[in-house]
Amino acid sequence: MTNNHPVAAGGSSWQLFGNTQKQAHGAYSKMPVLASQHPSSRAKPQLWRQHPSPPGSSSPSFKFLHLNDFLFQLSLVVGNNLSLVLVPTILTLNLSAAGKEVCYERVGCFKDGFPWTGTLSRQLAGLPWSPEEINTRFLLYTRHNPKAYQEISAVNYRTIQASHFGTDKMTHINIPGWKSDGKWQQDMCNVLLKVEDVNCINVDWINGSLEYIHAVNNLRVVGAEVAYLTDVLMKKFGYSPSKVHLIGHSVGAHLAGEAGSRVPGLGRITGLDPAGPYFHNTPNEVRLDPSDANFVDVIHTNAVRLLFEFGAGTINACGHLDFYPNGGKHMPGCEDLITPLFSFDFNAYKEEVASFFDCNHARSHRFYIESILNPDAFIAYPCRSYRSFKAGNCFHCPKEGCPTMGHFADRFHLKSMQPNRSYYFLNTGTLSPFARWSHKLSVRLDGNNVTQGSMFLRVGGTTGKTGAFVIASGTLKPGMTYTKLIDADVNVGNVTNIEFFWKELLFGHSQNKLGAEMVIDISGKYGYESTFCSQDIMGPNIAQILKPCQSQIQS
Repeated sequence: MTNNHPVAAGGSSWQLFGNTQKQAHGAYSKMPVLASQHPSSRAKPQLWRQHPSPPGSSSPSFKFLHLNDFLFQLSLVVGNNLSLVLVPTILTLNLSAAGKEVCYERVGCFKDGFPWTGTLSRQLAGLPWSPEEINTRFLLYTRHNPKAYQEISAVNYRTIQASHFGTDKMTHINIPGWKSDGKWQQDMCNVLLKVEDVNCINVDWINGSLEYIHAVNNLRVVGAEVAYLTDVLMKKFGYSPSKVHLIGHSVGAHLAGEAGSRVPGLGRITGLDPAGPYFHNTPNEVRLDPSDANFVDVIHTNAVRLLFEFGAGTINACGHLDFYPNGGKHMPGCEDLITPLFSFDFNAYKEEVASFFDCNHARSHRFYIESILNPDAFIAYPCRSYRSFKAGNCFHCPKEGCPTMGHFADRFHLKSMQPNRSYYFLNTGTLSPFARWSHKLSVRLDGNNVTQGSMFLRVGGTTGKTGAFVIASGTLKPGMTYTKLIDADVNVGNVTNIEFFWKELLFGHSQNKLGAEMVIDISGKYGYESTFCSQDIMGPNIAQILKPCQSQIQS
């Protein structure tokens, strides 16, 4: 495709920020940045820095420094709509070397042009640094060395031979995003190795991801490095790519997509709240998408982009299965940002911003890690919207059952490998353990009088019993049916009984009596419907136990 942007023709150029891009199964060639373009040495603050010209250019290029941090923080406040405000001005400065190409041994060539730049979401992206500057490392943990990693290298494949890498085992490769300290990756390996005998590899690319715009640009080279490792495993050790599972958080999710686009037959990619800024509504070549692996599952925990919604994740569905716990935007237990904003204490607010994004954005990998230990937890239900899910309208599972979010999502039977465009919703707790088990409860009320009060249910099953949940409060009318969606913190197994009781609002002796004539419970991975009956009515604070209805027992 010819790029008619006036900047693409070359000549004198001002280069704003840095340079970026991904390959879509051969549709685009890969592209990187000259070693001289890496701003690794900063003796003193400066606004502009001159760099040697890119190949084929007779004029020097310049890189705009420091403003990128400010713009990204601002973009988090106003979302990618920031480009609507800044782009007309920025385009007068963003005379980047669009259409230029850089090539590196082993990982290939990378271009600076559409779709990596020139779209509304990626006006400021550019080319990646060299592999040497990024210095991607692969740190292997196995049950033979669960605490001390062995560094392996695809360039020197004998390091793999000398390691504890098992060619008969599955391989999980954990890929962090921007400016990660690697803690969640270590936690991931610790839990995986407790449950499964696998190869667990943590990717370290911290040199190339200390600033967000650099991470956006450099993920293409690191993705090529991950793909090269997979290729070496296949060619030197006969190890099938179908046994490789990439787990990427934030920018790392799109990095995993870049790697997957280069590896035919890659087994699985899990995207943990894929990053939003620079990826919202971009072509598939740029971001994670279902074509990047045989199975792609995604957990969205901060998927917003509107003014004052404050999100670091992408709103776009990226996989065969996309999970939206708690609606996928803001997680319970993560603080609200609006209130401190209007206190005008901006130093305190900056700390709140960091804490807020870390909390919501990080819940994705915390949910995943917990799911490894709980194969039956995090059941998710297909629904058109979170509002409809909360209203209890979406408890219909296919006969194969509903999927579980997290590690065991791949047990879900996809009828075809086409993306399943249903959104999957579930609720979680505020604190760890996060898993909740949803029940849709419908109560047909019996009694001798209309009463002001509250009614409660407890659900009992083969493996446990829930606490008491308020089903309705206020005016309680016999003959009415009351429905409520509850989220229990215990998996009760197969439901065997329901306990009903009520409390009256007025104190003193009461002649009123109420009971649950019938309770219908819909719950579990298969959306089972169980019906419980009783003919009793009780005074306040007296428990009524409902057993399965005769019609259900006979059937």
